[in-house]
Amino acid sequence: MERSLFDRLLAAARYLFGRWPVLLHDAIAVCVAWLGAFWFRFNLDRIPEIFLDQSITFLPLVVFWHLVFFIVFGVHRGAWRFTSTHDLSVILKSVVVGTAVVAFSIFLATRLIAVPRSVFPLHGVFLIGLLIGTRILYRLFRDRQVSRGVGKRVLIVGAGAAGDMLLKDLGRNQGINYDVVGFIDDDETKKGREIQGVRVLDRCAAIPQLARLLRIELILIAVPSASAEAMRSIVEYCEKAATPFRTLPKVQDILDGAASSADLRSVELDDLLGRDPVSLDWRAMAGMIKGRRVLITGGAGSIGSELCRQVARLEPEEITLFEQNEFNLYSLALELEERFPLVTFRRLLGDVCDPESVEFVFSQYQPQIVFHAAAYKHVPMLQAQVRETIRNNTVGTMLTAAAAVRSGAERFILISTDKAVNPTSMMGVSKRLAEMVVQLNNAESKTAFITVRFGNVLGSAGSVVPLFERQIRGGGPVTVTDPMMTRYFMTISEACQLILQACAMGEGGEIFVLNMGEPVKIDYLARQMIRLSGKMPDEEIEIRYTGLRPGEKLTEELFHPDEDLTPTSYDKILLARSRGVNRVELTWQLEELRSCVEVYDHHRAREIAVSLVPEYREDNDGKGAQSPIQAA
Repeated sequence: MERSLFDRLLAAARYLFGRWPVLLHDAIAVCVAWLGAFWFRFNLDRIPEIFLDQSITFLPLVVFWHLVFFIVFGVHRGAWRFTSTHDLSVILKSVVVGTAVVAFSIFLATRLIAVPRSVFPLHGVFLIGLLIGTRILYRLFRDRQVSRGVGKRVLIVGAGAAGDMLLKDLGRNQGINYDVVGFIDDDETKKGREIQGVRVLDRCAAIPQLARLLRIELILIAVPSASAEAMRSIVEYCEKAATPFRTLPKVQDILDGAASSADLRSVELDDLLGRDPVSLDWRAMAGMIKGRRVLITGGAGSIGSELCRQVARLEPEEITLFEQNEFNLYSLALELEERFPLVTFRRLLGDVCDPESVEFVFSQYQPQIVFHAAAYKHVPMLQAQVRETIRNNTVGTMLTAAAAVRSGAERFILISTDKAVNPTSMMGVSKRLAEMVVQLNNAESKTAFITVRFGNVLGSAGSVVPLFERQIRGGGPVTVTDPMMTRYFMTISEACQLILQACAMGEGGEIFVLNMGEPVKIDYLARQMIRLSGKMPDEEIEIRYTGLRPGEKLTEELFHPDEDLTPTSYDKILLARSRGVNRVELTWQLEELRSCVEVYDHHRAREIAVSLVPEYREDNDGKGAQSPIQAA
C-alpha cells in the first residue's frame, strides 16, 4: 500500500533527526561565515553598531535558508569519512543557491540598508571553505588513524538489514577492531545512501577495484539469505580482489539463536552449492510424526543423524537409533538429548543384517515409522566386496522390511541412491535390489513402503568432500577422477527435509526422486574447495586426475527411462513410476541370494544379483546417460 503524505513526512523527519549532528555543525558554520563576512568587510576591525545589529537580526533567516538548501541538495547525506569531489560539488551548488536566496530576501526586506553587498560573496566563500575544510580534515584524520593501525579496513557486502545489524554488532564488540569503510550492494537504489554514516559505494562487480583503491584488508559478506548462485558470484569477486573474506551465519541459524550476526565464519561449500530454501508442508510432516514411535536404522550416519534432528523437531513419542558404530551412536545421543530434552531417545547398538537384533528392535519398541538409512556406500571398495555389499544393502533391507511388516509398522521409507539407476557397480546393484525388496513388500502387506532416491549429499561420510578436505589440509595433491566427471549434490538438511515431505505424501509403492538441480563437475568442486581454504589450485595445491575406478561413472542418472518421471505438488520432489516385477520369481531368487550370502558363495550371489538387475553394465565406459530431470 502506498504511504500517505503524513507517513512520508514523518519518515523524513525521523531521518533528519538522526542527522542532527551534521545539521548542527552546518548551522554553526553558516553563523560563523555570516558574521565573519561582516568582520572581514570592515578590515578585521570593530563592526559598526548599526551593521552588527543588522547582521544579528538577519542571522536566523540566513541559517534557515541555508539549511533548507542543504537538505534539498542533500549536503547532510554525505559521509564525511568518504568525502569526494561529488560532495564538494553538492556543497558548492547549495551554498551558491542559498546565498543568492538570502541576498534576495534581505534586499526585499531592507533594500540592503546597513548590509554591504560585498558581504554576500564573502559569506559564500567563507561558508564553502568551512563546510569543505572540516569534511576534508575529518577524512584525513580517519585515514591517518587507519594507517597507524587503529582498525582493519573492512568492506561489507550487503546493505540490507543483515549488513546494518553486522555494523552495529561490530561497533558494540570491543574485542573487534574493524574500520568499516563502505558497503557494497547490487541494488542500484541503495548506491550513495548511508547506513550509520557509512556509504553504499557500488555494486559487487566493483569489489576488486574498490579493494585496491581503499586498501581493504577484509571483506565481510552480510547476505545470509543469498542463493548459491549469488554467493558464488560474490566469492568470485572477492577472490579476484585477493582479499580475505568471511560471511554471516545462515538465516536459520540466526533465527534459531544458534548464532548471531557477529559470529563470522568462513564461506563453506554449502554456501556455493546449496539451493534456495525448501518450501514444505511442515503441518503434514508433523501430522505424520507427532506422537508416533520412529525407528531410524543407520541412525548415527550422515543421513540418519540429520533425519534424527529433523524428526525430533516434529514431536515424536520416541526415536529409536539403531546403529552399529558405537562411538557415533554415543556422540549423537548426547547431542540429541541436550538439544531435544522433551523427546525420548532409545539408542541400540546392532546390525540390520543380524535377524535376532532386528527382530528384537521391532518387537520391543513397536516402531510406527521406519526410516531405513543403513547402507554401505563406497563404490570402488564395495566392488571387490560383493558378499558384504549384498548382505548389508540388500539382505539388511529384506530383514528390516520383513520385521516392519510383522510388527505392523505404518510406513517404511527406504533411503536409496542414484547409483541404483542403470548401475555399473555392485553397490548400485545392491541398492536397486533393495528398491525391489521394498516394492515387493508393499504389494503384500498393509505397511506403506516408500522409496526416496537422490544423489550425493555434501559432507556425508561417503562423499568426496571429506576426502578433498583431508587432501587439502595435507598440502595436496587433490585427486579427481576425471575433469569431465559430474555428480548431483544437495545439502544433508535439504535432503532430509525432502525425505520427510515425500514420506508424508506417499501412500505406498512410490519411488520419489529428489530434484537435485544441475549436476556439478567434481573438478569445479575441488577447485572451489582449494580456493575456500585460501590456496590457489594448480599453483599451491596440485590437482591430479586418476581415471575411472571400478564401478564408477562419469555421470549419474536419477531415474530409469522406463520409470516415466512425473511432477508432484512440490517442484523438488518427482515421482518415478515403479517398474513391474514378477513377485513369485523375485521372492525365491531373493531367498536364494540370501542363502548364498550366508554360506559365503560370492560368485553365485553375484550371478543372482546381476540377473535380477539386467540393466547392470559391467563393461562400463563411464558414461551414464544424462538425466532430463529439469525437463520433468
